[in-house]
Amino acid sequence: MWRRWAIIRQFKLNLLRFIRLHGTPNDIARGFALGIFIGMTPTFGLQMLIAIFFAMLLRENKLAAVLGVWITNPLTAPFIYAAEYETGRVLLGLNRVGMPQELSYHTLCQMGSDVILALALGSLLFASLSYVITYALTLRLLPLLKQARIPRWPRPRRHF
Repeated sequence: MWRRWAIIRQFKLNLLRFIRLHGTPNDIARGFALGIFIGMTPTFGLQMLIAIFFAMLLRENKLAAVLGVWITNPLTAPFIYAAEYETGRVLLGLNRVGMPQELSYHTLCQMGSDVILALALGSLLFASLSYVITYALTLRLLPLLKQARIPRWPRPRRHF
């Protein structure tokens, strides 16, 4: 039954794409870590384009960078961005943003700047930490993953 779930199938396909990438483990690890770094920034919707641009600019593995961006997807993004905001808010010593008493341009700008500043600091911290951890893990695990045999999905038998 679980084989019919689209998210598990998509995860397996992305893992296979990642394992089959061409290049040295170092090149793939740097590209993947770059994608994770960009995926942790609050640029939802533009992350793939940014990853491809920086991968081309830094001459990293483009496909590995695009696969790394998928760390933030519709299921994980709310949790990641909330953690980044809370971390940035605590580090800056800001109060948690709530709904303003009056709805004016000035209060919305103030609220927006507090959220953006806290989110930017938190995402920079999370992205930097994620880059280092991802690079180290990918560099160590990629040779092991390339040797692993991942079985095909069982196909239903056709009875004629």
